[in-house]
Amino acid sequence: MAKPGGKIEPLPEFKPYESFVYEGSSLRDPFQALIPASEADEIAAPDSGIKPDQDRPKDYLENFAIDQLDMVGTITPLDKSGLYALVKDREGEIHRVTLGDHMGLDYGEVVEINDESVKLIEIVSNGRGGWMNRPRNLAMPEQE
Repeated sequence: MAKPGGKIEPLPEFKPYESFVYEGSSLRDPFQALIPASEADEIAAPDSGIKPDQDRPKDYLENFAIDQLDMVGTITPLDKSGLYALVKDREGEIHRVTLGDHMGLDYGEVVEINDESVKLIEIVSNGRGGWMNRPRNLAMPEQE
């Protein structure tokens, strides 16, 4: 006795192959400089006159990256002469910071202190043998 015939699934729909023609061979080689290095040196910006003061004594907080420092508060002296920021280092010590103090590995100078943040101007390499200013901000953590 023969078994009843089963249902055969239909074959999946065949999708024809679509060829791709690469047309990038006519574009610029990404591994070649846009301009020759000799011309780039001539175009490079002149010395801006910005450079770190290597002769001044380093402040203690210049031993830490800005990412390793946290602003934890502010205090005002009794004579109301200005606002001090309280900055905690990665070792848990709290330091009093005022305008003109330096912190961070990139010669950051404190230029403004308010209740929410300490604003710095860092001196960093411009990538062409010179230096440039870069603003940084050390902010109080968000309150939960």
